[in-house]
Amino acid sequence: MALTTEDLKARGYRTWGDEDPFENLVAPFYFKERDEEIRCAFVSERKHCNGHGMLHGGLLMTFADFALFALARKELSGPTVTVGFNAEFVSAGLEGQLIEARGEVVRSTKSLLFVRGEIFSGETTILTFSGILKRVRGQ
Repeated sequence: MALTTEDLKARGYRTWGDEDPFENLVAPFYFKERDEEIRCAFVSERKHCNGHGMLHGGLLMTFADFALFALARKELSGPTVTVGFNAEFVSAGLEGQLIEARGEVVRSTKSLLFVRGEIFSGETTILTFSGILKRVRGQ
């Protein structure tokens, strides 16, 4: 039996809500805290694939950007934007898989958060990523 987004919700995953129309259009993506670790996830569907039947690179980078914010959510304090992003594609993801992300905040300063992580399915790493988030003042 294939995993569904309803299964993710039953496992305690949640979305940001209606706060990001683009992410809601593309996925939805989910996150939850598990033993002090933030885990992000979504179930891959045909709409997430490229013409070769593999997960689209743009989708994976969008999920990685979502994960940056989920991983740093305890340190966010108001509006924050991505100002730097790096991704390395390691393997292909396929339709019908549970796609997950995990990672950590490497450093936090007054205005910047440095985050890194990986996207995987089962034991297979699909993409590694890092990013810099900037706290936007005066918004």
